[in-house]
Parts: sequence; structure tokens; C-alpha cells
Amino acid sequence: MARNRVLVRPLVALSAGLLLLTACGSSKSGTTADAAATAQAKGPVVVATTTWEAALAKAAGAKDVKVLVPATVKHAPDYELKPSDLTAVAGADFVLYASFEPFAGRIKEAAGSKAKPVEVNLDDHRDATTAEVTKLGKAFGTEQAAAQWNTAFTTEYDKLAQQVKAKWPAGKAPVVVTQMFTAWAADLAGVKAAGTYGPEAVTPAQLSELSARKPQFVLENEAMSTGTVLPDSGAKQVNIVNYPGQELDMLTVYRNAADQLEKAFSGS
Repeated sequence: MARNRVLVRPLVALSAGLLLLTACGSSKSGTTADAAATAQAKGPVVVATTTWEAALAKAAGAKDVKVLVPATVKHAPDYELKPSDLTAVAGADFVLYASFEPFAGRIKEAAGSKAKPVEVNLDDHRDATTAEVTKLGKAFGTEQAAAQWNTAFTTEYDKLAQQVKAKWPAGKAPVVVTQMFTAWAADLAGVKAAGTYGPEAVTPAQLSELSARKPQFVLENEAMSTGTVLPDSGAKQVNIVNYPGQELDMLTVYRNAADQLEKAFSGS
């Protein structure tokens, strides 16, 4: 009997040890699985050159988004990249940039083999915005989030357009001219631009031509403004901001523009 008791103890100890090792193994495996699930839920790491690309990325469903050019920089293409910016690019899954940005080449080089460079079309026309959000959603694997944002955006855009149209002077579509990168604001207002200019400064010939069309309003690009576009024409100038701020919300671009247009059209 005593011999039997001696044999049982090692077996019990061995079983306990196996259970402990199994538990430890399960805990480690669970930690790895949890980390993978967390990474998947967080989505890809996205580095965007400006708040514009970053806001489109967020609209498309990206959650981990870093911006290189500070929101306080009025004209983003003038920004000088820092070494830390290029380091951030190398550690990203996706790098978003625009073709007209002078540092686009350096961005693509810094991306290396890990980060995927994605050229973004920066155009605030409604269809262009929804197209970019859809494209980025497919790239990120967040198609559902992108589709949901596009639906909400379209609803908000239509509402804003109606509000602006309700403020047309005397109930008639006003005559406007626009800088080429703010033509989308004329669309938001529901009017067809009588003429466009830029991005270069208005020439004397253009000044004469545009003034002859007797515009009531000039929709100028805030980031590229050189002052009063059509002096002595009697047209009221409305400076439109194309870029979202540090909140990285594309909807604020349209809401702010709609608010400016409403105030201008109502004479307030």
C-alpha cells in the first residue's frame, strides 16, 4: 500500500505540471491573438502629407492617421520636410500624397518597401470626394466604413446646398467667378461660374474680361490669395478654404463654405 502511495505522488505532480504548462501556453497564445485582433481593429497606419489627405483617409475608415504638414501652414506645398517626417513615412502601411506637392518624390522614396504610396486627387467637388473615399476604403480594407461616410456626406451636402440656394439674392442665382480650385464652392451654391482664373495671378486681360461679366461675387482660394482679385468691379470677394483643419473632418470644409456663402448672399 505504501508503495502505491509513493507512485501516485509523482504522477499527480507531473499532471499538475502539464496543466500549468498548458495554461501558460494558452495565455501566451491568447495574448498574441488579442494583439493581432487589436491591430486588425485599429487598421492600417496611414501617414498623410496634409490635413486634406488625412481627412479623406479618416472618412474612408482609417483610424491611425498621422499628418506631416501642420494645419497651421497656410500653403502646404511650401512646407519643408524634416528628417522625422521621413522616418514616420518609412514606418507607415500607407503614405498619401498629391502629385502637385513638390516633396512627393521624396515621400515615395522614403516609403521604401513597407509603406505603399497612394496618390490622392485633391478636389472638393462632391463626386471627386466620394470617389477618393471609396478608393481609399478599398485600399485600407474599410469599404463598409467608407460607404457609410459617403452616404452621410451626400445627405449633408444636399442639405447645405439647399440652405445656400435659399439665400440667393432676390431668389435668383448670383453671377460668380471663381479661382480654379474653388469652383466646387460654386457647385455647392447651385450656380454656374461665369468665369474662372488662376492659379496664377490675374492678368490685366483677365481682369478686364472677368469684370466685364459683372460678377456679384468672387470665390477666391484662401490658401493662394494675393489680395483683392477684381478691384473696382463691385464684386464681393469670398475667401474659401479648401483644406480641413487639425480636426481632420472633411465635412467642416463644406459646412464652413456654405456658411460663408449664405452670409455673402444674404448681405450679412
